[in-house]
Order: sequence, then C-alpha cells, then structure tokens
Amino acid sequence: MTKKTKTTKSGGKRSNTMWGGRFASGPAAIMEKINTSIDFDWHLYRQDIAASKAHAEMLAKQGIIAADDARKIVRGLDTILSEIGSGKFKFNRALEDIHMNVESRLAEMIGPAAGRLHTARSRNDQVATDFRLWIRSRIDDINGLLGDYQLALAEKALKHAGTVMPGFTHLQSAQPVTFGHHLLAYVEMAARDRGRFADSQSRLNDMPLGAAALAGTSFPIDRHMTAEALEFDRPMANSLDAVSDRDFVMETLAAASIASVHLSRFAEEIVIWTSPLVGLVRLSDKFTTGSSIMPQKRNPDAAELVRAKTGRVVGALNAMLMVMKGLPLAYQKDMQEDKEGTIDALDALALSIDAMTGMVRDMEPETERMKAAAGAGYATATDLADWLVRTLKMPFREAHHVTGRIVAKAAEAGLDLDRLPLAEMKKIEPRITQAVFGVLSVERSVSSRTSFGGTAPANVRAQAKKWLKRLEQERS
Repeated sequence: MTKKTKTTKSGGKRSNTMWGGRFASGPAAIMEKINTSIDFDWHLYRQDIAASKAHAEMLAKQGIIAADDARKIVRGLDTILSEIGSGKFKFNRALEDIHMNVESRLAEMIGPAAGRLHTARSRNDQVATDFRLWIRSRIDDINGLLGDYQLALAEKALKHAGTVMPGFTHLQSAQPVTFGHHLLAYVEMAARDRGRFADSQSRLNDMPLGAAALAGTSFPIDRHMTAEALEFDRPMANSLDAVSDRDFVMETLAAASIASVHLSRFAEEIVIWTSPLVGLVRLSDKFTTGSSIMPQKRNPDAAELVRAKTGRVVGALNAMLMVMKGLPLAYQKDMQEDKEGTIDALDALALSIDAMTGMVRDMEPETERMKAAAGAGYATATDLADWLVRTLKMPFREAHHVTGRIVAKAAEAGLDLDRLPLAEMKKIEPRITQAVFGVLSVERSVSSRTSFGGTAPANVRAQAKKWLKRLEQERS
C-alpha cells in the first residue's frame, strides 16, 4: 500500500508526483525530514476525508466534475477511512502529510478520477478546514470530560456539605469553611472553562474551504453547500483570512491553558493535603505510588503529574503565539507547527481531567483532623469581631482592634478563643457577655456564613443539588 519514491538513473529522488511539474528532483533528506507532517497530522484523517467527500459532492452538483467521478471519489474515500481506522493503511512520509497520503491512495484505487478531487481547492484551505473540524470535535470531548469532573465534585460536595475544614489565605489559616464549599469552587472554575471552550468553538465554526490557496477560485463552487454539509455556520468571508487565520488554535489553547491551571491548583492542594504533615485528605492505592527504596512512602504522583502537564499545555499556547506573531498574509509554512503542540496539549489536558475526576471520587477527608485544623490559628477571630459589631454596635475597625487584643491574650495563655475565660475578655471589653461563645466554635462559624455564595452547610447543599440537577440534565 505504501507508495514508493522512484529514483533517477543517477540515484537522485524524483519530485513528489503529487505536486511535481516544477521540480526536476526531490528534496534533500533533511528537507524531507523538516517538511514532513504525517507523523502527527494523521490524527486529522477523519476530518480530511469528511471534507474531501463534501467537496467532491459539491463539485459534482455544480457541474465542475462528473457525477460518476464524484461517486468513485466518495466510495474510494470511504474505503480509505476504513483502512486507516482498522490500521491497514500504510502512511508514506515521502508524501508529506495526511492530504497527499489520502489522495495518493485514492489514485491507486480509482485512477485518474482521483485527480479531479483537488479542483478548486488548495492544501492551504484544506488543512485549515481539517484542523477546525478536528479542534471542534476535541472541544466536544473535553467539554464532556469537564462535565464528568464537575459531577464528581458536586457529588462529593453534597456528601461533605457540613464537613468543617480550614479555609486559607496566604496558605495560613483564615476562617473555617466546609469541604463541600471548597470543592464547589472548582465546579465554578470548570464551568468557566467550559464556557471559554464553547466561545472558542462558536468562533472557529466558520469554514475556510473554497478559499483555495489565498485568492478564491474561478470555478463556480457553492461554499454554502459545503459549509452546511460539514456543519459549519458559514463560509469565511475573506479568502486571505481563511487560509492564514489560526486564532481558533490560539483561543482553544488559551482556554486549555486556563483549565489546566485550574487543575494544577487543585492538584497542588491534593499534594499538600495528603502530606503526613497536613493529613487533611487521603488517597487510595489507585492514585498513589510507592518508593523504590522507602517502603513507607505513599506518593501523590497522579496529582503531581497533573500539576506538571500544565507546562505542556501553556507551552503549546506560547509556542503558537510565537509562530504567528510575525507572519504576513497569507499562508506560511510556519503554520504547519500549529498541530503537533496542539494535539499534544489537548491530549494532556484530557488525561489530566480524567485523572482529577478519578482522584475526586477516590479521595476521603480526614474529618477530625480537618475540624481541629479549622479551629487552629484563631480562625474564628472574625466571628468575634462580627459579634462585637452586631451585638455591641461597635464600628468594625474598633471591633477589629479589640479582637486582635483578645487573640493576643488567648495566644499568651495558650488557649483557643472559645476556651479563653469570659473574665479575661471583659478586661479588654467589659460589655462582652457569655453569648459571645455561641459564635466561637468552628461549627457555629460556618453555619453563620449564610450570605449568597457563603460556606454555610445549607448553602452548600443547595448549590451542590443545583449543580447536580444541571449536570444530570446535560446528560439526558
């Protein structure tokens, strides 16, 4: 099945027969190596064949090629699709890319009719169309994975709506929150990620095919027919822009980078939480590994790898921005560099989402350790200040100062706030009453945070149920 490269009597390679006439000999070995993209753009084979079928059918309808030739082309392309899908197809690096590999095989199968397929198109608009179709499909995959991730988070959040844990700012104990509330923060982040991918997908859904090399074509093609067949919203309105635009790649990678950063932040927390020094969460053997020398170790490698893969995703975005920053219109070969990094980045993101979903389902909080940590560091000090404002009508700044002095007194005595005797508090603020102890426990603290978006368990349960209902509706 492999199309062999012919040689001349002098031993030199002939030109590639798919674009030969202008060239008497083939490229140097290093030129062939740097120019070839089939090693990665074979991923686009389904999209390339779908676009070619739509193009052939349009050409026939417009009377540009014979209907019989179009039927042969479509049947041949269907066979090639099956061959590639089953692993029988032999890709030839000498043919450079997925487009020429498919067209070469088509010529072997149906003869000269295959040569009519490339009428009124160029590899420039062909690859731009294929890659838009591929990214559109990959966004659908990632959106589904993010939905599964949200579902796992919301289910765990509902289960632990009232499980108290420390909330942090500056990685220092700040105020008590609940584990469920913490998990729902990542549900919200994932929702924004899905929104960014959806925005990117809506803007990429304009079709380049028919722009040809850069100037359009003199053939009477129907680009709206092709766009409809490929489920694009419309054909692109400017042929120069159609072949040279890679905004859709950069925008998708930007969305992927932000999503990956969100996953990395959570992965970092898992690494911290599972450390024996912290011990807020435990992971099972499913998502941890051991050490080759230290038998006691349980390493959160899955979380660490999710954290690390962020570099690959963000790196792909940076690379793509650098590729495009100096390119004049229209198509430039530099754009061949759009695919390998993007394919790798979106694969890395998908794997990371899957891994995080598994860890969310697997992790279990150490509830007693969480509760104890939630009260450490005088985390209910803000509750005391709020009580002074609410009950004694004290200005908040004054309440803040009074609370600070009471915290200092408790620290000096080595006591938690709710263990400091009332008499000691009265030495600082005589109007304080026994009622103040009703707000100084971590449970009372989280229960009091009833403002919209707050950490009160009732709020968390309501939000978790709202997300579960929404996510289940998406699936139905």
